[in-house]
Amino acid sequence: MKKPNTNYTKSGRVNIAYQVFGTGSFDLVYIPGWVSNIDLMWSCPELVSFLTELGKVARVILFDKRGTGLSDRIVELSTLEERMEDITAVMDAVGSEKAILFGHSEGGSVSALFAATYPNRTVALLTFGVFAKRRFTEDYPWAPKDEQRQEVYDMIENSWGSGDMNLDSLAPSKANDKVFMDWLANYFRSGASPSAALILTKMNTSVDIIGILPSINVPTLILQRTNDIDVKIEEGKFIAKRIKGARFVEFHGDDHLFWVGNTREVLDEMIGFINALKLSDKSGGQLLTIMVAEIIQKPEVKSLISIDYEQIDEQLIQKYKGTLHHIDGNICVATFAGSAKAIHCCLDFKKTLEGLNLSLKAGIHVGDCFIEDNKLAETEAVIKTRQINSIAKSKQILISQTAKFLIPNMGLKFSSFQPSPYIALPNLFTIEDILSANVKPSMGETQILSKNGFLLDHVMQYIEDNLNSEQLTVEMLCDHLGLSERQMQRKIKAVTNKSPNQLIRSVRLHRAKELLIGKIDDVAQIAFQTGFTSPSYFSKCFKNEFGMSPSELISLD
Repeated sequence: MKKPNTNYTKSGRVNIAYQVFGTGSFDLVYIPGWVSNIDLMWSCPELVSFLTELGKVARVILFDKRGTGLSDRIVELSTLEERMEDITAVMDAVGSEKAILFGHSEGGSVSALFAATYPNRTVALLTFGVFAKRRFTEDYPWAPKDEQRQEVYDMIENSWGSGDMNLDSLAPSKANDKVFMDWLANYFRSGASPSAALILTKMNTSVDIIGILPSINVPTLILQRTNDIDVKIEEGKFIAKRIKGARFVEFHGDDHLFWVGNTREVLDEMIGFINALKLSDKSGGQLLTIMVAEIIQKPEVKSLISIDYEQIDEQLIQKYKGTLHHIDGNICVATFAGSAKAIHCCLDFKKTLEGLNLSLKAGIHVGDCFIEDNKLAETEAVIKTRQINSIAKSKQILISQTAKFLIPNMGLKFSSFQPSPYIALPNLFTIEDILSANVKPSMGETQILSKNGFLLDHVMQYIEDNLNSEQLTVEMLCDHLGLSERQMQRKIKAVTNKSPNQLIRSVRLHRAKELLIGKIDDVAQIAFQTGFTSPSYFSKCFKNEFGMSPSELISLD
């Protein structure tokens, strides 16, 4: 089968690479595990054969998640909800209203969360070698212990993509196939840089989807091999038991990769599942993050008549893509398609109110929601969120463990909160934005954070607005945003794992890649248009960023 054309779509500011092939009654979105490169997939005969068979029964949609493969690597830290947005962006780009989600390994985690959050866009959930968490606990003893995860971190840092990474454990049946193992090492190297792979691996360590599994209400098939070394067979059984109506199928073998070993058996099970599916129009609940926030008047503030609560609520909630459902006096109730959005909305809300001599307390929880005509039903999850808010103190944001487990820390500090022993609300945490802690913000920074959204959004916008200027410097960026250079360095490094100079160069290079793909101009002119004064230096930087020269990119079919 000929390699499909590679296309790009935007997920926010990030370019996501995708391919489409095959025909069938349903669309199937493949969410790969760990890292991927959709172009190099077509260099592996075993994988090509597997994908070709899938393409006979479904329209197959492949993509590289943000930070990997052919997609942008500008922002390497990402949340599960951002990855869900990548899926919806690709589905929208190809006109797919609903699709089967096929998640492999850690791709199964985001697939499960997507199925629970967007049931109206999910036909069915299909996973292979999926896990619920990557950190050992007594109730999930099959996950690696911290010292085992550290060994993985060390291998990535010291031996990324080489034989020292013990890649044959992913495909024992191919351990003596040098051609395959060389391809697999190259696939990982081209899928992510060592630093990107390390960040992604550490992010996965903090994720736990156990709490959302009962919220999945679509047909589900869980596939696993008996002696898979990377993900234990008990993990698949554990997950299947917690999803209503899920079917678990166990195959002989020890390969973690689905496209090697007894692939015919795996394909037959998948194809039979796909052919038996029927579209359902029934509407039901969906998994959402609920926020109940309460504005508290300080005793010294005598009148709040001039403050429009509803306008403050609506502006902040809309900025974080949430939905405001109810305002009752000083209390508002909103929902979000992810915990991170709700958390940062609360933090922004809190900072804004402090500027008005007011304070905030809030509760955040994840659970099943039923919405009709924008009215949010008082489900068990909504009631629990109200209870969490009721025990929060002034200036305190409390979050449930279920919501906490769906996001990496990423500049946030979570501290265990112990309510009164008479209150049956265990496993709560307070949230603190450690990037802003102990730093008195300037007027410019306060305006940026409280009125205009994430700092990174404004950094990116300023860089893009001045992209063709070779004079663009970190000093100019600091002056524009009202930050010291030290603050800028610290905040940008925490969010992107790059220095401000590296970020500026990376944005220039990604814009240049877009122009080269569109064949807008020749290499030299595009270099000048994106702020590079030397075409040779531009080519060197481009190859370091993307693993190929500008000329090699242009020559790709």
